[in-house]
Amino acid sequence: MSDYLDDLTNFIAEFRYADLSDLTKSSIKKVVMDTIGAMLAGSRLSENKNLAHLVGKTFGPGDCTLIGHSSKVPAIAATFSNATAGVSLEMDEGNRMGGGHPGIHVVPGALSIAEEMNMDGAKFLEAVAVGYEVISRIGGATKPRENVHSHGTWGTIGTAVATSKLMGYSPTRTRNIINLAASMSPANSWSPCFEGATVRNLYPGRSGMQGILAAQLDGCGFTGLYDGPSDVYGTILADEFIPEVVISGIGVDNLRIEQNYFKFHACCLYNHPALDAVYKMWDKDKFTVQDIESIRVVTVPFAQRMAQSYPENILSSKFHVPFAIALFLITGQTDAEAFTTATLSRMDIKELAQRIFIHEDTEMNIRRKDYPLANVSIMFTDGSLIECDTNYIYGDFMNPRTDKELVDKFTSLSQQTIGEQGVSSVIDLIQRLDQLDTIKELTNLLGNHNTTAPY
Repeated sequence: MSDYLDDLTNFIAEFRYADLSDLTKSSIKKVVMDTIGAMLAGSRLSENKNLAHLVGKTFGPGDCTLIGHSSKVPAIAATFSNATAGVSLEMDEGNRMGGGHPGIHVVPGALSIAEEMNMDGAKFLEAVAVGYEVISRIGGATKPRENVHSHGTWGTIGTAVATSKLMGYSPTRTRNIINLAASMSPANSWSPCFEGATVRNLYPGRSGMQGILAAQLDGCGFTGLYDGPSDVYGTILADEFIPEVVISGIGVDNLRIEQNYFKFHACCLYNHPALDAVYKMWDKDKFTVQDIESIRVVTVPFAQRMAQSYPENILSSKFHVPFAIALFLITGQTDAEAFTTATLSRMDIKELAQRIFIHEDTEMNIRRKDYPLANVSIMFTDGSLIECDTNYIYGDFMNPRTDKELVDKFTSLSQQTIGEQGVSSVIDLIQRLDQLDTIKELTNLLGNHNTTAPY
């Protein structure tokens, strides 16, 4: 008798890019563009430059692009480096339905394997879409323990599925690869986010690397549990895992990659509902910051953890709701250039942040469609008050941004790495990715060929 993993792996085997609607195909390309932009921008950080150099020395030369750098390495090494870079600025897309960030857990590995195998663009997009679907569904069926961070956790399975799809494996082999990947899932906590420990940025890199490794270990003859996800998520990393939810309503007419959100604030999603509410009030009333007495934010319970001690470094500032709101109100920015050591040390931002108070509403849940995600009240020194709710963040599929805004975001993230002409060429290629005979037409544009450094 078949079970949910049999149904899931049959879906993976039968999944065809040609069967998808034009709208779905467009959604996949947008996720690819957004994820590549995040990787290009993150590649400029010093620790990520050092990581690219490290994997180059450790793994040696290969066929896969180290995004933003000058050399090529094996797929497993490129995935580790590129996925780590892509999450470092908190600009990668995500999915409320599955919790977490499927794009950064699927695109880097699929891109590296497709490049290593010299696959065409349509095959790459097919692998991204099915890997994204599986990771989102497994995430949606899981209720992680309180301090378990979804980054990396079931991302290992996403990369493993994309790899299996590109390699054309049977449902039986894909099932074993999923089970191997589940048992190799990193056990990651939220604590580094609040402390600002950048080991957190390695979560997607580690899971992507181990997802590819799961497929390779299957080829070596290693076997996984009969039901790895139920064992690892249901008994170790989560309070609940419901297999039936994984396959409920599964089909190509209702893919999760069309139900994502794109980030336009360079910080944790749990900041975004309050930030959007503040922006709407500021845009309408054009009030003066000096006239603010205090700000009251009612939002999802998790945000209470994002209002503790004032952040001490850039990463922790991206997980602090009062700082993000104060940063926006004083500088007018929350993009990747706004969260810096300079803004973190500004006393006017710190002083305002200390007058922002976070309260929880237990009915608020990031996955709900029928209830606000935040209510923000701004009290002024003259006794007046304004308030606003956020139901869907600006960038969510229920409240989308325009194609131009997505292109502008990509441009702002990528131009410093690959130049104006490179940005234009990459955007053009992504729009016609399914027509490319080889994904290398794209990846050849993603390295930094202007550097004389070895990596």
